[in-house]
Amino acid sequence: MSPQIIGIGIPASAHHSYAGSYILEQSASVEGTVTQIEILNPHSFLNIEVKDANGKVTQYGVEWAGITELANGGIGKLTFKAGDKVTISGAPSRNPEEHKLLMRRILRPADGVSWGDEPGQVLKNSMPKDAAPAAQ
Repeated sequence: MSPQIIGIGIPASAHHSYAGSYILEQSASVEGTVTQIEILNPHSFLNIEVKDANGKVTQYGVEWAGITELANGGIGKLTFKAGDKVTISGAPSRNPEEHKLLMRRILRPADGVSWGDEPGQVLKNSMPKDAAPAAQ
């Protein structure tokens, strides 16, 4: 008789470390216009155009939470769209030439819609170990 193998499905919560790609101890902010948004799992992404004081436009990529985390924080596929003017703050990329941020907060000043201010609106494992989470 051959041995039987029994498998049990357990949800995995393993995730890559953001610290390898972003400087979690720092914060950077940009203001710009959303050009593309993809609400996906395991991560969502925004692309925004940021114009400097001289009018030069730089494309920024912003990594965000997955569908469930965003839905739990009140964000759906239609909350933000191309053309929206936004202010984003987050952890900057370890490579400044990449023009990337790891989302910590987004605000659409036109109507005050935001993410990152309320309890639970935190991208898991994206804050420095000594940072305090939002008050519950």
